[in-house]
Amino acid sequence: MPRFIEMTLASGMSAAHRLQDLADVLKLIEVAKLPRGSGQTMDPYVQPKFDELWQTAQHPEDDY
Repeated sequence: MPRFIEMTLASGMSAAHRLQDLADVLKLIEVAKLPRGSGQTMDPYVQPKFDELWQTAQHPEDDY
């Protein structure tokens, strides 16, 4: 799964029309309860984005 996440992140980061890829990774982090360290084995290009999405997943927006 780390390779799939890595490729999905890279796709979402490199193509503006692929923002759903980033949303998919965010949801996967939430649902699978991935540990923060999961991103450390990924390519350095995507590590910061994984960490950003991981942090976001820990503080979901409040429902209004």
